[in-house]
Amino acid sequence: MNAAAIPAKAIKRHLVRPGEHMTTDEPMILTTLLGSCVSVCLFDPVAQVMGMNHFLLPMRNPASREPVLATDAGRYGVWAMEMLVNGLLKRGARRERLRAKAFGGANVLREDTDTRPDRFNIGASNVAFVRQFLEHDGIPLVAQDLGGLHGRQIHFYGGDYSVFLRRIQRAGVERILNDEQRYLQNAIAARQRGVPADFF
Repeated sequence: MNAAAIPAKAIKRHLVRPGEHMTTDEPMILTTLLGSCVSVCLFDPVAQVMGMNHFLLPMRNPASREPVLATDAGRYGVWAMEMLVNGLLKRGARRERLRAKAFGGANVLREDTDTRPDRFNIGASNVAFVRQFLEHDGIPLVAQDLGGLHGRQIHFYGGDYSVFLRRIQRAGVERILNDEQRYLQNAIAARQRGVPADFF
């Protein structure tokens, strides 16, 4: 059935939480809430498959000159991205046809008047990682809304692969920060125990 012919109320929706990813060949809506975390929406318009992840690099000092991909945090991000890419390939996507849209990576804890240098800005690290990964893998980044100071709610629609975005003002990001803090603590604890990242 053509996605355009499906009534809006009948379209399936799936919430992608921190540490999760989802791939599908159905024209559904994938939704998530983002603060410092980043979500990459990947799709192959020929195979008509799509997917989304939601991840937070556990540790990273953006002032470091070492490329993010070479850090422990970058290796974790690579895992999150490869899970998404491989999930799409299993559904018939071709790597050379993949297209990406990326969102999130806000510095939600920073004040507008704060002029101190970023000593540990997870949002900036996530943004740097995503751009490096996609460039390294040759996946075109066709749309993005990254960085800034506000949280985001995004809806990725598989009918035409558009993303609907709503910015969340500072007063409304407490729930997002709580989810991300829990996710970050679990990620750090799992790394210390040597547990694979798919523990979450």
